[in-house]
Amino acid sequence: MDNKQMIPCLYLESGRAVTGFGQRNLFGDGDVESLAGMYSDNGADQLLVFDFSSDDAEHEKAIARIKAICEASEIPVMAAGNINRMEDVKKLIYAGCAKVVLNFSKQSNVDLLEDMSKRFGREKMYVCVSSPEEFTDNKELIENYAGGILALDAVQDSVAAASSMQVILHIEENHESELLGLLKHSAVCGLSGAFVSAADTDLVHFKDVCKKEGIPVDICESAIGWSEFKLNSDGLIPVVVQDYKTDEVLMVAYMNEEAFQSTLHTGKMTYWSRSRQELWLKGATSGHFQYVKSLTLDCDNDTILAKVAQTGAACHTGNRTCFFQPLIKKEYDDTNPLRVFQDVYDVIMDRKLHPKDGSYTNYLFDKGIDKILKKVGEECTEIVIAAKNPDKDEIKYEISDFLYHVMVLMAEKGVTWEEITRELARR
Repeated sequence: MDNKQMIPCLYLESGRAVTGFGQRNLFGDGDVESLAGMYSDNGADQLLVFDFSSDDAEHEKAIARIKAICEASEIPVMAAGNINRMEDVKKLIYAGCAKVVLNFSKQSNVDLLEDMSKRFGREKMYVCVSSPEEFTDNKELIENYAGGILALDAVQDSVAAASSMQVILHIEENHESELLGLLKHSAVCGLSGAFVSAADTDLVHFKDVCKKEGIPVDICESAIGWSEFKLNSDGLIPVVVQDYKTDEVLMVAYMNEEAFQSTLHTGKMTYWSRSRQELWLKGATSGHFQYVKSLTLDCDNDTILAKVAQTGAACHTGNRTCFFQPLIKKEYDDTNPLRVFQDVYDVIMDRKLHPKDGSYTNYLFDKGIDKILKKVGEECTEIVIAAKNPDKDEIKYEISDFLYHVMVLMAEKGVTWEEITRELARR
């Protein structure tokens, strides 16, 4: 049986998060990006965004907010609401949504499903039903072209009786016992709605409860038991901590078994303080939490490498990393591809923000987008010509020129390498 998913819902109106389908009061401070990050850091498996926009102009603004949500979230995002045409689906997928949900109470959405499924892939297309009839009347279409079902009411029994398709259940139920009963239903593959969306719901704890009830959920479990670790004379194991995006080494700390188990349970890095002789949840005082992305044991079983999402500074001094005091440094060529790309891009952005006399980059920015596009096109042609020749160096030079001009275009249009790499990773 696949793991049941916890899917908080963000209800988006006028660019802010609201409380839901009813009164639509402001939810918290309404900041959708921070809420998306909070959910992804605290045990959610996916995120569902409902767009409550009332017209096309507001919908365009909502898509921009959804793009920001996708960028802020480390978990897949599903988008629903105010989808009326193929262009809406395309824009949401290009914004970074892993799935788009078509509302089957609208005939226009029913008519969209087959074409959208063929164009973007069945796995990206979900349908939303609020009555048994919306499923049964379109059963063949849904089974052939939808990757799953979002049920706005408890209609999973009707779906299960007619089909083997899995249902994400969006429900206003808040009672834990009732929710556990629903999750035990074979047709239910995920839970959304009031309970999992509440800011004070501890999803990690709820997943623990689910596990005890025999409900399969995604939780952090170590592939190697603590008993197999080789500890130092104090019964501790050192932990090297890296930023999961940049691989920057942030700090070194130590864990005992309690700290290790707490880290697994909460998803937040917890250590043993050798100076204070007590458990230490990183960020408990400063708010600079470290959210676990991966833990890896070395070949001797005596050191853990932790990759984390760092909030704020890792060092108590306020520095991003504890390793900021140079001792010696020899000159060397750093040819890490992503670092080189980012460094060149940063120089280009600096030229854009702080023009320099005689700079070719500033010449391109001054001439404007048409000149930049002309150069990108010329360099594309040069690559094609070079590729017809046997000299490997020639194509190397032309690709380098092309990449530089593409980065000028990126800077001009405000596109970052992080956005590009996220998009490539998503494909």
